[in-house]
Amino acid sequence: MNIRDDLNLLVRFSRYNLKIVFANKFFYFLLAAFIFFLGVTAIILFSNDSDPDTADVYDLLLFPGILLIFYPTAFGIQNDVDTRMIEILFGIPNYRYKVWISRMALIWFIVFVFLLILTLLSMVAIVPVPPVQMVFQMMFPIFFLGCLSFMFSTLIRNGNGTAVVMVMIGMVFWIAAEPLSQSKWNIFLNPFNDHSNQAVWASTILKNRIYLSVGSVLSMLYGMLNLQKREKFI
Repeated sequence: MNIRDDLNLLVRFSRYNLKIVFANKFFYFLLAAFIFFLGVTAIILFSNDSDPDTADVYDLLLFPGILLIFYPTAFGIQNDVDTRMIEILFGIPNYRYKVWISRMALIWFIVFVFLLILTLLSMVAIVPVPPVQMVFQMMFPIFFLGCLSFMFSTLIRNGNGTAVVMVMIGMVFWIAAEPLSQSKWNIFLNPFNDHSNQAVWASTILKNRIYLSVGSVLSMLYGMLNLQKREKFI
């Protein structure tokens, strides 16, 4: 096969997996994320209480990003079962790992692009922000929650069940975010908040991002290990 054939195969592989991963309800999550962005942006623009800053934009865009990552990671395994793709994945040795790693990469890419578009819109409508840095920082908690959702989906093997568990976990993290607002253990830590000691704040952000990255990798690996149990999925 030449390079052109390889590229065509890659495009067809990506297109097919996107249809499975983002099937059915993903459009509604996409629409909800955009409506949420528009609604909060309107509230910020017509509110005279305070001037928005970069930290406000981060908080505004984080929720749409979580919404976008929620459906494909929570319902991905169930979509495989519904389309009988799961039998093919287990029929070829190690194929399921390659497929799901590819899918996760596609998911992160799509979420990154969508958030970048929203960030650029925020620069026009709200306040100038560093777009690439903003999206890069948001991807840490989004990546962590996505990998955690994927891990639970391999344990529960049902999209609705995984969604319930992730909503409960998300609520716990969200409630804990306020008392842990300046802590390295806060997964919703806003790196654009002001801090009196910049050196300490930079160290806190770095540790937080390292912990989230390690947690993401461990969740992903554990989810992949769960995919070895063929009898539980077929």
